[in-house]
Amino acid sequence: MRIITGTLKGRRLNPTENLPVRPTTDMARESLFNILNNFVDYEELSVLDLFSGTGAISFEFVSRGAKDVTAIEINPKCVDFIKKTAQNLNVNNLHVVRADVFDLIKRAYKKFDLVFADPPYQLETLSSIPNLIFEKELLKEDGVFVLEHSKEHSFEDNPYFWQHRKYGKVNFTFFRKTVDE
Repeated sequence: MRIITGTLKGRRLNPTENLPVRPTTDMARESLFNILNNFVDYEELSVLDLFSGTGAISFEFVSRGAKDVTAIEINPKCVDFIKKTAQNLNVNNLHVVRADVFDLIKRAYKKFDLVFADPPYQLETLSSIPNLIFEKELLKEDGVFVLEHSKEHSFEDNPYFWQHRKYGKVNFTFFRKTVDE
């Protein structure tokens, strides 16, 4: 896995084999960020990365100049990997929190410009995540929520649905609540 662009471009993330993760492919990450390039100013961006796994998405945001990135992951090995990688890359604007995503959402008080979630595809409560994000008001005005998921899920009927993109087996659904709503 490599960081695609920005100040950390080309740097490799080398997770150990024993991490229980399904990293987003380089191709899918590159496509995701090509879409985001059209409507976000990275330097002003406050990001929440849920189910962070290896932290690849968090590092992509950091590399592009996001002002603040918070990575949430429950697995202690993944948390250690992200922290160690951040230290090795001299990253100081990435905050790694070991927590259950659903518990964190319930007690969250900060709002973000962008929330990204890459839960396990088989997670039984995956379909509830978009509504939780909006119910708990985790997004700032005009903020964007991006959910990575398998083809078995469709969110086109969600009131905050914005767009859907598919890259191989990876699906990204974008949600947005605009200021005038």
